[in-house]
Amino acid sequence: MAAMIRNPVLPGFNPDPSICRVGDDYYIATSTFEWYPGVQIHHSRDLVNWRLVRRPLERASQLDMRGNPDSCGIWAPCLSYCDGLFWLVYTDVKRFDGNFKDAHNYIVTAEAVEATWSDPVYVNSSGFDPSLFHDDDGRKWFLNMRWNHRTESFGGAPKHPAFDGILLQEWDERSRKLVGPVKTIFAGSSLGLVEGPHLFKRDGWYYLTTAEGGTGYDHAVTMARSRTIDGPYEMHPNTHLITSKDHPEAALQRAGHGQYVETPDGQAYHTHLCGRPLPPHRRCTLGRETALQKCAWREDGWLYLESGGVVPEVSVPAPAETTAAPQPAVIETDFDEGVLAPEFQWLRTPVPERIFSLERREGHLRLFGRESIGSWFEQALVARRQEHHSFRAETVVDFAPHTYQQVAGLTHYYNRHKFHALGVTWHETLGRVVTILSCPGDFPHGRLQYPAGSGVAVPESPIHLAIEVQNNDLQFFWRATAEEEWASIGPALDAGVVSDEGGRGEHGSFTGAFAGMFAFDTSGSGMPADFDRFRYEMLAA
Repeated sequence: MAAMIRNPVLPGFNPDPSICRVGDDYYIATSTFEWYPGVQIHHSRDLVNWRLVRRPLERASQLDMRGNPDSCGIWAPCLSYCDGLFWLVYTDVKRFDGNFKDAHNYIVTAEAVEATWSDPVYVNSSGFDPSLFHDDDGRKWFLNMRWNHRTESFGGAPKHPAFDGILLQEWDERSRKLVGPVKTIFAGSSLGLVEGPHLFKRDGWYYLTTAEGGTGYDHAVTMARSRTIDGPYEMHPNTHLITSKDHPEAALQRAGHGQYVETPDGQAYHTHLCGRPLPPHRRCTLGRETALQKCAWREDGWLYLESGGVVPEVSVPAPAETTAAPQPAVIETDFDEGVLAPEFQWLRTPVPERIFSLERREGHLRLFGRESIGSWFEQALVARRQEHHSFRAETVVDFAPHTYQQVAGLTHYYNRHKFHALGVTWHETLGRVVTILSCPGDFPHGRLQYPAGSGVAVPESPIHLAIEVQNNDLQFFWRATAEEEWASIGPALDAGVVSDEGGRGEHGSFTGAFAGMFAFDTSGSGMPADFDRFRYEMLAA
């Protein structure tokens, strides 16, 4: 049997995939939004097996997202290789709601993906989703969509006129700035909401792929071409290269926003983001994920899906014989190594020593209680992506609160108005308790619910906490020692609300669900909480 690529190749929150090949090495860069460090870069040698190798935006001089609203931060990076350097172009979005986006675009470079990346060079702020094209004559061209604030285009309900076409301008590396005229080269198709531009050149044609339709269920990869880089561009015979918008039965929904790549022997592939909604609400609890499609060039000089049509496939042929490495059903870390395991991230801040330490107590992750869960500034939350529709996460927390303003525990988290949290805290009459704080999609107010009331009194010892998610349902558990049976706490909660479509709804948020450890101390005393392990287990659906 021929080797197959199984989609999504990057499960869980990994949207806007930009792919780059250097020799026999493939790299995919994806958006990270408000999660720090910024941009995920995965590596593969066969397009089948992928491994996270770098998050390059890792220090304050490159990225500071304190104060960025939910679903802002790093949008749609573009990764390329030229002149012996890797080039990464990205947007840091500072505003979401209202007519403005305040989207600032930057370039960083490195000699190797795994190396330390440069400080950023500012480019422009006219719109988001930038990319950099290296032409074969040595010139470099910068593209981004332009945002038009003069429409009734409010966050969460985008209107077509706000997406004001794809801009092109030359980038001069010697002066490190844009030069020459700015030109709108592509207005998009009738689907509208044109964004995510990527250029490549083949047989004397400039091919432009863009994302259209918004990053929901009408999403699509649109293709056009021109003999000159600044157009005019003619549309693909099918308009869209990849889309599921007219096929609600397709396994991979929300298909759009990707980039073309060729193998060393000339085989054609195209990345795209996708979502896998759960019935009955069609909510994508894993966020927007990355997929790969096998393509083919036809005699008319256009690219098509090899399988025919426009609907993406779950399984597509790999470029060569290879074996898919088995994925572990359980991933556990005990914090004994003194470094944070690569699957973990935190929110917004380039000063992680303010929110966590792996040195203060051997074999433990110490979180310092800072601002409230859901803060846009300094929140102590260390978490990993949910990568399966059904999973279990466990941790053990050693925490001695003396006021209800101090809470630490385990959370299933999306953003400030979509999360469930099981926390150890203090109650005036019950003493030390474990209880639930839940915000099941209350936008814009973010009001909490307390499904376990005042909570359950617990002994003065480390407390074991667990989350179990089965598709749309979540149940919390706790126990005092490893020898005891797990006890459920509270009712089954709506896990499906911790999704792109939950709460505010489609186009309202763009990240994904995380499971992780949190601590807050709104008294301002920075009460520490020590976690001595974290376990993530895939469950059978």
